[in-house]
Amino acid sequence: MNENKAGLGYQDFEEVRTQHIFYIDKTDFIREWWECADKVTLITRPRRFGKTLNMSMTQCFFSNQYAGRSDLFEGLSIWEEKSPDGDYTYRRLQGTFPVIFLSFANVKASTYEEMLFKISEVITDLYNKNDYLLEENLLNEREQKYYQEIRHEMSSELAAGAIRTMAGFMQRHYGQKVIIILDEYDTPMHDAWISGYWEKTVRFFSGLFNSTFKTNEYLERGLITGITRVAKESIFTGMNNLNVVITTSDKYMTSFGFTEEEVFTALDDAGLGEQKQKVKRWYDGFIFGTCTDIYNPWSIVSFLNERGKYDT
Repeated sequence: MNENKAGLGYQDFEEVRTQHIFYIDKTDFIREWWECADKVTLITRPRRFGKTLNMSMTQCFFSNQYAGRSDLFEGLSIWEEKSPDGDYTYRRLQGTFPVIFLSFANVKASTYEEMLFKISEVITDLYNKNDYLLEENLLNEREQKYYQEIRHEMSSELAAGAIRTMAGFMQRHYGQKVIIILDEYDTPMHDAWISGYWEKTVRFFSGLFNSTFKTNEYLERGLITGITRVAKESIFTGMNNLNVVITTSDKYMTSFGFTEEEVFTALDDAGLGEQKQKVKRWYDGFIFGTCTDIYNPWSIVSFLNERGKYDT
């Protein structure tokens, strides 16, 4: 791990692995999430704790668009994971599912109309990336017309059901249910609350999440991340298939952020072992579940990148 470059701002797992960027192995999250077998999981963590990188990692592992990409996972814990019978169970899972990966990280708006336009951009991009579906005899004439109606200016009703519909198209094409990953789900909520269009936003997202994650017969598993938990009584109304994992939960408690052991090993590898106790005093301070001494990844990578310079 010390042979890799300690670079800031990397959120794409494939790029991290192929460009040999500093990486602390968090692939055991894949095993834990899969074995928990919750239909839909919402995980909340603070900013800069590796949520997006972990979601990209999960996409790269399961997505059939990355089938055969053993190079991304060789040497990591998930690649060595065996079932009780000694079989490399998780190696056989790599690249075997259709995956939809969306992020609302850039959906920041001062009005409801602007928010809806940016959500529509995200969904339109999803449809554009999968337009190979139009080249086959998969969709009938009515479905092809629907596909063409997915655009930036679509109605809120069309947008709310579009992810589920795409999952249906993909399930039909691949003959397998779809994993849906949604990163930074709550970014639009923050602006809606501040800018005064909260009620409209709640109604829209309640419909979108219900369609995508609750009444979606094409869904294999759903994985959602955000900074905060928005009350079930609002956008998650009726989603009794949702498991909410907050910072006090023991689930995935070492999957986001660096443990003290991981930090100290990284310092040793970087030739900064003598800084361990000072780094602990300076950057230690988070508790997830029963795991104490969790460090913010951005702070530690910054420290390594600056060869031992502390934030002031």
